Amino acid sequence: MDISSIYEPIGEGMAQVEECLKEMAKADLPWVGEPLEYVLESGGKRIRPALTLLSGKFYHYNPELLVPMAAAVELFHTATLVHDDAVDRSLVRRGKPTVNALLGEGVAILLGDYLFATSSRLVSGTGNLKVVNLFAETLVAISSGQLRQFVSAYDWRQERQEYYQQIESKTASLFSAAAESGAILSDAPQKAVAGLSTYGRNLGMAFQIVDDILDFIAEEEELGKPVGSDLLQGTLTLPAILLMEQHPADPVIKEIFQNREDKAGVERVIQMVRQSPVVAECYRIAEGFCAEACRALDGLPENACRRSLLDLADYIIERRR
Repeated sequence: MDISSIYEPIGEGMAQVEECLKEMAKADLPWVGEPLEYVLESGGKRIRPALTLLSGKFYHYNPELLVPMAAAVELFHTATLVHDDAVDRSLVRRGKPTVNALLGEGVAILLGDYLFATSSRLVSGTGNLKVVNLFAETLVAISSGQLRQFVSAYDWRQERQEYYQQIESKTASLFSAAAESGAILSDAPQKAVAGLSTYGRNLGMAFQIVDDILDFIAEEEELGKPVGSDLLQGTLTLPAILLMEQHPADPVIKEIFQNREDKAGVERVIQMVRQSPVVAECYRIAEGFCAEACRALDGLPENACRRSLLDLADYIIERRR
């Protein structure tokens, strides 16, 4: 399934979002504009701004509000990536050197702050207090998730429920906010706003689980970063948790976290995951979240955007199946 066909009902809006992001990169000061342009041109699938536009097309589509909101969501997401890379000291993302690898951790943190501030300015420009409050709550959720991940790094005793709480904070909260803000700004009824928010949250859960699967089963060229990066950084994700559940007597992950340079151990865990039922079980769990997301769309008007949201759930599950 091609992502461009899913975005077809919002093609014009997505083009306007890209133009808005390009304008953001034209900062007056070159030491802001150049790194800003660098991170924004890295692209990605733009799923989060697409959620805002698709969710905003069920009732009263107003591009003057929805396009800046969608751009704000993408800037917000980009800020979290820049900060994550600086905290994790990651050297590569999407096959390119990170900002901290090129310009240092200090510049990366300040650039992330600038992105958050610019995103906030766009959100406040909507003049909608509900959306402003939603944005603030999402920033709190993501920041708390980042802090929780940092303080729990290299803790091999984390369990499945803790993982779900973590990805709900760090990933699903922004998916939910992207969809909910689009619904609010299109004057959708409260039931529709709640349904689209639930759709976004569950889609975000599935998205992160699939991302975490790919960290074990994809190739470095496909990931744009080293395979097994999460384990190397002391982050316990669902495939590793399920592997420990299936092999409680095997201390390999505990040993990796105690000896943080144990690349041979990481390679062993990668092979164990690839050769076990863990991958299929993780996909089954992600499918459950996607099914819950799709059920949340019941009652919404039947239109091309509803079909795109259903297709988007399929697209997320089918990545590198």
